[in-house]
Amino acid sequence: MAKDSVANAPKNALSDDEEQVTAMQVVAFKLRDEEYGVNIFQVQEINDMSDITRVPFAASFIKGVINQRGSVMPVIDLKKRLGIEETPYTNTARIVTVIVGDLQVGMLVDAVTEVLTIRSKLVDPKKTVSDRAMEKFLSGIGNIDGRLVTMLNLEEIVALN
Repeated sequence: MAKDSVANAPKNALSDDEEQVTAMQVVAFKLRDEEYGVNIFQVQEINDMSDITRVPFAASFIKGVINQRGSVMPVIDLKKRLGIEETPYTNTARIVTVIVGDLQVGMLVDAVTEVLTIRSKLVDPKKTVSDRAMEKFLSGIGNIDGRLVTMLNLEEIVALN
């Protein structure tokens, strides 16, 4: 009688699905009615909206620059970058300062909601996004008790191409 291979597997071995489950802390924020997130390790700080100085001939998604403790920091209009219909920013708008490599960038968002822990397998955006140009901006979609949070790929978002 053949022995079941599962019974003979080491007790600490994980299945392929279990290995892909990650626990990550995410700063969640709103753009219009949708919730997005970035890894908390890439977020330096969150500030109220401040005066943004426009920069001539900058990429269309660059809102301008701000003075961040003596340094000039570019600010990305995240709705424009992601192709989301623009709406006026309100008093809940925030500038989320992120670090991508050696670059410090502000991202303009409608509101920061909270810090979440995602303990589920992220859904591959290629399975959910029909626009090939948009899929490069997404790293996955997290499901937290039925609450969907679209994870952003900051490396692509801050790239100027």
